Order: sequence, then C-alpha cells, then structure tokens
Amino acid sequence: MAHHHNHNGKNHHHLSEGRNLLFTVVLNFTITIAEFVGGIFSNSLALISDAVHNLSDAVALLITYITVKVSKRASNQTHTFGYKRIQIIAALFNAVTLIAICIYLLYEAYLRFQNPEPIKSVPMFVVAFIGLVANLVSVFLLQKHSKENLNIKAAYLHLIGDTLSSVAVLVGGVLIYFFEVYWIDPLITVLISLYIIKETYSVLYETYKILMQSTPSNIEIGSVEQELIKIKDIKGVHHVHIWNLTDQDIHFEGHLDVNKDMTVSESQGIIDIAQKMLKEQFDIGHATFQLECNRCDNKSLIPDEKQKISYE
Repeated sequence: MAHHHNHNGKNHHHLSEGRNLLFTVVLNFTITIAEFVGGIFSNSLALISDAVHNLSDAVALLITYITVKVSKRASNQTHTFGYKRIQIIAALFNAVTLIAICIYLLYEAYLRFQNPEPIKSVPMFVVAFIGLVANLVSVFLLQKHSKENLNIKAAYLHLIGDTLSSVAVLVGGVLIYFFEVYWIDPLITVLISLYIIKETYSVLYETYKILMQSTPSNIEIGSVEQELIKIKDIKGVHHVHIWNLTDQDIHFEGHLDVNKDMTVSESQGIIDIAQKMLKEQFDIGHATFQLECNRCDNKSLIPDEKQKISYE
C-alpha cells in the first residue's frame, strides 16, 4: 500500500510539473505579444527588449516542456540509457541563450546611454506591470520544481530574469514620467543583466560537468573507496568511475578485489551489500561492479586511459 501511495504521489508530481510548465509557456507567449505591441505604441525600447527576452524564454520553456516529456520515454536498444540526458542538453541551451540575451541587453543599454529617446511612460508602465504580474505567477508555479530538475532550474532562472526586467521597466517608467531621467532604464538593465549572467553561470557549469561525466561535486571518491573496503571479503577497489547521467541520477562502476575465490551466489551477496551502501551513503542509484581475485595488474583507483589494462 505504501509503495502504491508513493507511486501515485510521483505520478501526481510529474503531472503537476508538466501542467505548470505548459501554463508558463502559454503565459510567456502572451506576455511577449503584449510587450511587443506596448513597446511599439509607447516607443519604449525597454519594453521591446523585454519582449525579445520573453520570446526567447517562451521558446526555452517550450523546449523544456518537450524535453521533460521526452525524457520519460522508456529505454530501448538504440538508447540504452533512455532519454533523460536530453534534459541536460536543453539546460545547456537555455543557459547559453540566456547569457547571449544578457549580452544583447548590455549592448542595447549602451546604445540607449548614447541616444536616449522620448517615451510614453504611462502605457510603458501599464504593460510592464502586466508583464510583472504574469512573470511572478510563472516563477511561483516553477519554484518547487526548479529544486529537483536542472533543466527546469534553467527555465526558472529565465523567468526570474524576466521578472527583474519587468521591475526595471516599471521603475524606469515611473522615473521617466516624473523626472525624465532616461538614463536610469539602461543603468538598471545593465545591473540586471550582470546579475542574470552570474546566476546562470552555475547552471552552465553544472551542465558542463555532467556532459563531461565529472565526479559529482558532493562525492569524494576516496570516501567511497574507504566504505567499500569495510565490506567483508573486499580487500581493494580500482578502476572507479562515478558520474551523473542527469542532475539526479548518479552512476558508479568499478572493480572490486575480493580476498578469496568464491561462488557466483557468494559474490552476489557482496554486490547487494555494496549497492545498498552506495545508495544509502552516497545516493548512487545505479552501480556496476566487476569482482576480481588477483586479476588486474594495474590497481590504480582512477584508471589511466593511456595505459593498457592487462588481465593476464
């Protein structure tokens, strides 16, 4: 009954995740259209730039929604790991495009410093306020899911960037209306763009490490080795690989030296204990072991790919 309850809870979570993503996609396309029209009508470059920002984010969110669906497809003979890593590719794309957008906004801010133009601040303020409310709703919908999925985290950062951009346009609209300080809008745009670049860098770095199959930052290979050799009949560990398939799925493979010859059923007992330990202590969900008894000549913990491994 408990397992059935957990299964239903997981399905409900995935349905909620997909539904919230789809709603934010529709919402962001709506914001984009409203800001383009409002920007043209008010002669506000800030609104048009924000519309471009929202358009990019709407497309990124649509890609995120599609990849979340695709990643749940079952493994097959062509894709034995399944389709989960498509989330990482999409997260990388989202992060790169967001940084590119910020660089574009910095360029636009520079141009506006050089050539400020009169703006109809009232329609600018109204449209920016509508955009702010819509973005806040989107941020609220994705906040919980952003902690569990790197791809959704990238989309979530996009939405935070949109929200801050809307605030900048609002502040700019108020100051332009009362004081005609046109330079304040590009200044705020610069600050927001630098902030988004800083925040997006962490997502970019995490996706890079996953695609490079780096050891997860929260795992120390030496600690894994020490815990494995505490298990009865294991005297050594070598040729270890630990990597993320996605930001949530950690894989392990390695050779275990046992101190005596044994039957297959005996070795299976050791494997079961080792797999349970890795899951409980290091959250490693998939472990593949090669058990050996006086076999490999090269016993280094991390294999040197330049060296030929001898099994004689």
